[in-house]
Amino acid sequence: MDHPRIEHRSTRNDALGFRPLYRQVRDVLVKRIVDGVWKPGETLPNEFNIATNLGVSQGTVRKALDQLVTEKFVLRRQGKGTFVASHDEARIMFQFFKLVPDSGQGEFPDSLILDVKVAAADKKAAAALALRTSARVVRIERIRSLAGRICIVERILLPRTLFPGIEKRDLPNNLYELYRSDFSVTIVRASEKLKAIAATRREAKHLGLKPGAPLLSIDRTAFAADGRPVEWRVSLCQTDALHYLADLR
Repeated sequence: MDHPRIEHRSTRNDALGFRPLYRQVRDVLVKRIVDGVWKPGETLPNEFNIATNLGVSQGTVRKALDQLVTEKFVLRRQGKGTFVASHDEARIMFQFFKLVPDSGQGEFPDSLILDVKVAAADKKAAAALALRTSARVVRIERIRSLAGRICIVERILLPRTLFPGIEKRDLPNNLYELYRSDFSVTIVRASEKLKAIAATRREAKHLGLKPGAPLLSIDRTAFAADGRPVEWRVSLCQTDALHYLADLR
């Protein structure tokens, strides 16, 4: 039986638990990436060194790395090794953006910021982000386009304590990479709830629809590596020419 050992740069939170061993190794490697032990673009140690460090077989490490490649946490380059990936558009497309045109392959949407402000969390925001009611949150509203057509109205709420001053910035299209690079907050997973709703007058105006038109609401809470909820976003999507694609594995 394999007995895990943790290198001196790691913490007790690296300790392996009772899930399938390759999943435990995968989680340890993700934590080290998030903690900055291995930075974006940096080469990971080879499979033998990781296996020796954790006290598991190379086959277990290889399976864990295969999972990270699939999830686009790391990239393999023939003859050069395995590298830490960033929150680039390709990874976000695979892991977090599930809307695909009916007529073709997925693409990363363009974004236009409508409003950014700091406000007190209401009960729903406080519950979603595990905050006390009236805690300060940053509220971002934007519209998103695919192939030049506006199809999403989006509201994003962030705990201001985790993202100080973000409301004063020119926000990029790729917010998850900004969170990682400038605020040391790496999104590792998200939970989504889907629901059909009717467009309000404001949403209908942005999307070029009549009030009451059907929309798909994607209510997502995103989590950092330590399990904290760090972003709550609600995306209201016009889906007459789009569909939500979930690749179940």
